[in-house]
Amino acid sequence: MKRLYKFWKNNRSLIVFIILMSVFRSAVADWYEVPTGSMKPTIEEGDRILTDKMAYDLRIPFTHVSLLRMGDPQTGDIIVFDSKVADNRLIKRVIGVPGDTIVLKNNELIINGEKLNYTHLQSNPTSLDKIENLNGYKHSIRVSNTPSRLSSFDEITIPEHYYLAMGDNRDNSADSRVIGLIPRDELLGKAERVIVSLDYDNYYLPRAERFLKPLE
Repeated sequence: MKRLYKFWKNNRSLIVFIILMSVFRSAVADWYEVPTGSMKPTIEEGDRILTDKMAYDLRIPFTHVSLLRMGDPQTGDIIVFDSKVADNRLIKRVIGVPGDTIVLKNNELIINGEKLNYTHLQSNPTSLDKIENLNGYKHSIRVSNTPSRLSSFDEITIPEHYYLAMGDNRDNSADSRVIGLIPRDELLGKAERVIVSLDYDNYYLPRAERFLKPLE
């Protein structure tokens, strides 16, 4: 006990800091390292993403138990969630919320009977990147010259407490088309911005242009 007390006395400031930081990251805000390109061009491999963990729920730290619902994901939100099916933490964009009817044909979405508007980037009309107008929420997506098996799915109506989420890299994302709809209780928070980014293909050098970049 004397050794324990001495250790506490000598290190209590550090111990309290670690505990408070752990609680903060668990319940308030955290950062998520993106290991894949499933959200290109919005998010790159090596991005560290700031996640607002109080965007949708106030939770008991270190658990998924919600004490207070703060809000619900909206179409266009980029969410971070712990997928039981994938057995992994994932980051995707909300495409469908409860009550929505969704169809995907040749990488073009039809939501509640209305086909979304797609335009090529003006700076490079031959690019694989397009601008998707997600019911007023414009953002970039990437498609392949050769559509994959993920490029189409039949009509689905989103039930209560579930969300349809997809990666912006539409032909290279294991999202709701693979793992199914996302239960609300798997949500961890809303991705807000890039904190820092390291280029895996260039000796992990920082990408200065991506520091504190807001996510759209």
